[in-house]
Amino acid sequence: MAVPMPSKRRSLVVQTSMDAYTPPDTSSGSEDEGSVQGDSQGTPTSSQGSINMEHWISQAIHGSTTSTTSSSSTQSGGSGAAHRLADVMAQTHIENHSAPPDVTTYTSEHSIQVERPQGSTTSRTAPKYGNAELMETGDGVPVSSRVSAKIQQLVNTLKRPKRPPLREFFVDDFEELLEVQQPDPNQPKPEGAQMLATRGEQLGVVTNWPPSLEAALQRWGTISPKAPCLTTMDTNGKPLYILTYGKLWTRSMKVAYNILHKLGTKQEPMVRPGDRVALVFPNNDPAAFMVAFYGCLLAEVVPVPIEVPLTRKDAGSQQIGFLLGSCGVTVALTSDACHKGLPKSPTGEIPQFKGWPKLLWFVTESKHLSKPPRDWFPHIKDANNDTAYIEYKTCKDGSVLGVTVTRIALLTHCQALTQACGYTEAETIVNVLDFKKDVGLWHGILTSVMNMMHVISIPYALMKVNPLSWIQKVCQYKAKVACVKSRDMHWALVAHRDQRDVNLSSLRMLIVADGANPWSISSCDAFLNVFQSKGLRQEVICPCASSPEALTVAIRRPTDDSNQPPGRGVLSMHGLTYGVIRVDSEEKLSVLTVQDVGLVMPGAIMCSVKPDGVPQLCRTDEIGELCVCAVATGTSYYGLSGMTKNTFEVFPMTSSGAPISEYPFIRTGLLGFVGPGGLVFVVGKMDGLMVVSGRRHNADDIVATALAVEPMKFVYRGRIAVFSVTVLHDERIVIVAEQRPDSTEEDSFQWMSRVLQAIDSIHQVGVYCLALVPANTLPKTPLGGIHLSETKQLFLEGSLHPCNVLMCPHTCVTNLPKPRQKQPEIGPASVMVGNLVSGKRIAQASGRDLGQIEDNDQARKVRTEFLFLSEVLQWRAQTTPDHLLYTLLNCRGTIANSLTCVQLHKRAEKIAVMLMERGHLQDGDHVALVYPPGIDLIAAFYGCLYAGCVPITVRPPHPQNIATTLPTVKMIVEVSRSACLMTTQLICKLLRSREAAAAVDVRTWPLILDTDDLPKKRPAQIYKPSNPDTLAYLDFSVSTTGMLAGVKMSHAATSAFCRSIKLQCELYPSREVAICLDPYCGLGFVLWCLCSVYSGHQSILIPPSELETNPALWLLAVSQYKVRDTFCSYSVMELCTKGLGSQTESLKARGLDLSRVRTCVVVAEERPRIALTQSFSKLFKDLGLHPRAVSTSFGCRVNLAICLQPHRLWTLAEQGTSGPDPTTVYVDMRALRHDRVRLVERGSPHSLPLMESGKILPGVRIIIANPETKGPLGDSHLGEIWVHSAHNASGYFTIYGDESLQSDHFNSRLSFGDTQTIWARTGYLGFLRRTELTDANGERHDALYVVGALDEAMELRGMRYHPIDIETSVIRAHKSVTECAVFTWTNLLVVVVELDGSEQEALDLVPLVTNVVLEEHYLIVGVVVVVDIGVIPINSRGEKQRMHLRDGFLADQLDPIYVAYNM
Repeated sequence: MAVPMPSKRRSLVVQTSMDAYTPPDTSSGSEDEGSVQGDSQGTPTSSQGSINMEHWISQAIHGSTTSTTSSSSTQSGGSGAAHRLADVMAQTHIENHSAPPDVTTYTSEHSIQVERPQGSTTSRTAPKYGNAELMETGDGVPVSSRVSAKIQQLVNTLKRPKRPPLREFFVDDFEELLEVQQPDPNQPKPEGAQMLATRGEQLGVVTNWPPSLEAALQRWGTISPKAPCLTTMDTNGKPLYILTYGKLWTRSMKVAYNILHKLGTKQEPMVRPGDRVALVFPNNDPAAFMVAFYGCLLAEVVPVPIEVPLTRKDAGSQQIGFLLGSCGVTVALTSDACHKGLPKSPTGEIPQFKGWPKLLWFVTESKHLSKPPRDWFPHIKDANNDTAYIEYKTCKDGSVLGVTVTRIALLTHCQALTQACGYTEAETIVNVLDFKKDVGLWHGILTSVMNMMHVISIPYALMKVNPLSWIQKVCQYKAKVACVKSRDMHWALVAHRDQRDVNLSSLRMLIVADGANPWSISSCDAFLNVFQSKGLRQEVICPCASSPEALTVAIRRPTDDSNQPPGRGVLSMHGLTYGVIRVDSEEKLSVLTVQDVGLVMPGAIMCSVKPDGVPQLCRTDEIGELCVCAVATGTSYYGLSGMTKNTFEVFPMTSSGAPISEYPFIRTGLLGFVGPGGLVFVVGKMDGLMVVSGRRHNADDIVATALAVEPMKFVYRGRIAVFSVTVLHDERIVIVAEQRPDSTEEDSFQWMSRVLQAIDSIHQVGVYCLALVPANTLPKTPLGGIHLSETKQLFLEGSLHPCNVLMCPHTCVTNLPKPRQKQPEIGPASVMVGNLVSGKRIAQASGRDLGQIEDNDQARKVRTEFLFLSEVLQWRAQTTPDHLLYTLLNCRGTIANSLTCVQLHKRAEKIAVMLMERGHLQDGDHVALVYPPGIDLIAAFYGCLYAGCVPITVRPPHPQNIATTLPTVKMIVEVSRSACLMTTQLICKLLRSREAAAAVDVRTWPLILDTDDLPKKRPAQIYKPSNPDTLAYLDFSVSTTGMLAGVKMSHAATSAFCRSIKLQCELYPSREVAICLDPYCGLGFVLWCLCSVYSGHQSILIPPSELETNPALWLLAVSQYKVRDTFCSYSVMELCTKGLGSQTESLKARGLDLSRVRTCVVVAEERPRIALTQSFSKLFKDLGLHPRAVSTSFGCRVNLAICLQPHRLWTLAEQGTSGPDPTTVYVDMRALRHDRVRLVERGSPHSLPLMESGKILPGVRIIIANPETKGPLGDSHLGEIWVHSAHNASGYFTIYGDESLQSDHFNSRLSFGDTQTIWARTGYLGFLRRTELTDANGERHDALYVVGALDEAMELRGMRYHPIDIETSVIRAHKSVTECAVFTWTNLLVVVVELDGSEQEALDLVPLVTNVVLEEHYLIVGVVVVVDIGVIPINSRGEKQRMHLRDGFLADQLDPIYVAYNM
């Protein structure tokens, strides 16, 4: 088994000890609500246990060929089986099935290898940076062996062929078609003749049968009042109370009188005949229930028995409330003890339970009731078509329906059971079942009274303490009949230790209520094996099949002939998945042995119809849904006429389309067939049916297989739930099991691997998800079974809190679209015609032409006379010396510092002197400026220009995090070849501190100058560059892919850049602009340091770090200074949205007003984050922010700003556009993966909103080109954005001097069309789209949409995915996911999620993340990593550093809470 084991943080691995013996829980089973039948499958641990499930499963995995029969009494007991299973699959030969078991590694001898992944999972310490155990992977990447070994195992698992090979199919121009499962040409098809309906025997009329059940009660209550009717037991097994027929009669009368006359007033009684009332009685008080039930029958009101609500949030309790509401129930009858136990409010009233109607609680104990007058007598009629009672039924989806049973059906059912079971007066019957519904109610409360029998009722609580109690009562009372479930037989076997005084010879009938579960046969056989020596006869075991709608469907008759063995069939599991009966031999692994559930009921007709579509009769060798036509059945779902019609009014048809009967049949919900001799066989329930890739699997079968893998050792009390969830248009199987408290991580993982294998080899179906939860944590039904629909609900909403999860999407998701094959591109000759490509306008656009824009005189002077920024500053210092250029705010919003033109000039001069005299620098030397955001940085920059040096701005190290931030500083200083480093006194000390020495080699710093101490003199002359194309400054930035790239900005480009921004933003000296950006690279640096000097406007500088202490600082400054234009980053916007969300009212009160803001631009190098900008706009709309004021800019390494600012608002207003912003479009995400753009309507499936990235700057030309062929593309086609402008950077500055990269990125030409222009490649994918809007000069506006960086995009299955799209889906998947990042490694998609919640929730995320990525992106997630908040690295621009994260993951430095390797 090459399965990588998940890694788990230590705190999640809780080791608990447990007593050696866990008292058995009668809990697993299905309480007839589609929850799976559990405990019946375990194994007897007796000395001569039968060949049991363990043996059978060990066959399944060992592939042994010893012939065995299910009931042969071989001497290999449970212990032997357990040993055999201990070494399951060590070196075993597997018969070559049609498909290889996908989870195992094949060796040449076909033996299964059990591999242990390296490293223990319980005790692990995360290695520190740098000393992780490294090893080379195939592509030469050094990685930690631990992670890589796991991934390698995973990759190996994926290399093997999947089970159904993907069929070839075409992908049309846009759609990715999901694979459609084709029917297997070799699949078995039914070949038999059409079946005939089977009739039960005639319902004989016995002369002394009463005309109604109440008449029977009256008869026995008056003739033999002393005869015992019901004996109840306490939890010690001692008789607690004996209810006689006399007492039952008198008390029921009393209850009937009180219901009719003592509720409400005489004129307005609360309850009238025909009304429904709820019966709420605990499982240990059958006597009170029986009295209340018969009281209702006598009063002619309709009892609705339900479970006791223990808390306000019981599993399924809400649905029961809906049933009561729809039945119009206003009164609930209950016992004194139960009433006292109900939850109470402080005033002592019973609260209204969630979803329940308002109820009057009425206690039925005699002492609380008035005596009926002597002359009052209940009206006892013959049975008629009025409703007698309503039995509730829980559906597969958790909804609760009420099945109505009429009085005539009730009576006829009792008669049919009496005839079929041969009941006689005064027989004793032991009942272990729930007496409120189903078989327990029909035999133990109703039929018993008709025949004056004595019922010994065993409460669930007693069974939990002593599983043998029912056998002891059979012996003690010499009972003739016992009603049990197969799990009661199973737990009796487990607890049975040579009980000497057991004698079961009195039993003539042991009714197995869940005989319809095909796996009950193993319990029956094992039970017979052990107790045959204690007087139990084989013919006594009578399995029956029942359903809430059809009541008893079939029951095996007790015979006196012990020579006639019961019927059983060995069926091929493979055939069953296609609904076909194929008899097989027991040597095979994948067979299902089923026992008959006897004959059709007396007076009934049965047939089987196809489970879906028209109710057509099945063939004789076909599995169908059993349907029954009889008087003794339910008649409707209360209040639901549509559902009633589909279930209770079915007219089966022959193949010619003729109905077989004029009377309607009822669907039983059971799947099966009528075998030879009219014997009925049931192979499963409609509720448990899962259709996976066109094949039908039954939940019960899969539970049985899972339980047979070391059941007693691992699964807690056999509690397993199996259900299917729909993911990507097919059902996927999910198994949830409770694990024993003492099981280790290793045990659980081994068990999971074995279960997957067993299910694969036996059922030939893949399991999508296997989850283990701690013992006793799954939601329970009232009798302790697993509440299936609630479990499924918890799984889907991510609140199951498993302690182990294994997902296997690779093996079971076989309907993914075919990987895309790249098509050869069309040659240039066929596509270029004038300005058209393939019949579309070429995607090119440009900002306004710089030459045609008229400047005012002063601006023209700046443009024509001064080629260099240093000259502009000198000119401003002379002409407007006291004009304020910069104002720096501190965290309190007060002015920390400011600079006028002359102050900046003088400060720059002193710095220039310092560089020349103390630094002895030559012109052209590089100087690193390591300053916090502020005025010093600006002065140092101009000081460098005055001295002829080339400045590089560097973010200072973070004093609290020197170890990780200082190496970056050192790297930039070294890569930029800085001859000198200028900084403040404080940072100067920090660079030489002991902490710094631990992180870097402090001896190799260049000369460090501290500018807090400046010389007093002026320079002899200010440097003037000889040529505008010389270097002005270097711009270094770490890209999101982790690359450090420095670009060269010449003096000419710098001046052109400033001019372009000045024109676009209409900046002049009387303007004020607020800037909340980091001043270290890109547009942020240009706006912070350069634009004010060029345009003369005042910049209000707000360091983003100050917002951490005062989130409102930026917006308050914008309001206070009445600013029209402001710039910020996404991280600033996010901080405001999260930090001020609840404070808008108080900010309004403080006078915050944003109505003057004309433009608020987010400076970014990525696709606009539309959700963030929209929520920001919405949040601050109340404070006056215009919804269209917010826009984004776009820049990159080759050109620091390509787009900036939205359309002028007046243009929009003039055109009268209303509604959504016209610059947002919706594109089809699936087409985008194929590098195509298809526009769709808002809200259509797979739609992705994209926002225009701002208006193209003056002097900038854009074209969209194919990144591979370099050919131009048409309008609305996705391609790489290429840019041509005067302010393009002039190249990369690197030591390595990679010339090819240089020329490719900065000096590219189109392969056809305009082949002369030199373009710079941005490395971003996007498209241009001509909009309906017009520019100020009357031209149609071209909008640029940025989709994402080529470097970031992931190639998976031949398609291009942008991480942000997958991340957005994942963040939506669960409320606890705060952030997400994805990356690929060796073709695996790795998803890292930050968890905001308890570590218990970590494993809930694994299935949800896998589901959402499959559904929305058609991708299988390879690894899910759950980490703490803040682990995903984010840079100052708010961009995720996915490559750093990837390196951290591979070096095992993330300290994850949980890592799941999806197989």
